[in-house]
Amino acid sequence: MTASASGFQLPLTEQSLRDLFTKPYGAPAPSHEQWKAVYAADVHFEDPTQSRDGLQAYLEAQDGLVKRCDDVYLAPHAVVINGQTAFVEWTMGLKIKGIEFVYPGATRLLLNGDGLIVDHRDYFDFVGPTFAPVPLIGGFVRWLYKLFVD
Repeated sequence: MTASASGFQLPLTEQSLRDLFTKPYGAPAPSHEQWKAVYAADVHFEDPTQSRDGLQAYLEAQDGLVKRCDDVYLAPHAVVINGQTAFVEWTMGLKIKGIEFVYPGATRLLLNGDGLIVDHRDYFDFVGPTFAPVPLIGGFVRWLYKLFVD
């Protein structure tokens, strides 16, 4: 994720959210100082795999993702800010043990009165992209999804 030398700045804009949600493969993840510049101490974070409260827990979740993967990328698409609510549509790629997993998704951010992110909610399909590429399990997952779609 790109940032100025001083880190991400407030108030958040469409461009600063694009910067926050941009991390090419091979680039470093944001530093804790960069996250702290835009996230409130009492931030709530939730995605399909976890729910965490507080800035330290959010930082641990981000660190854990980076440590579990050989590399991570994040590419933003549509970005919208409406008052104290922002949405970012994105694609995330995770390389783990030679396999690339790609997750299209979106994030809803709620900002507090100071413009800091106080609630971060990620929406994406975890099961399909995670298990579809895995031999044997992938076929079962595709079959199971078909039961609900057809």
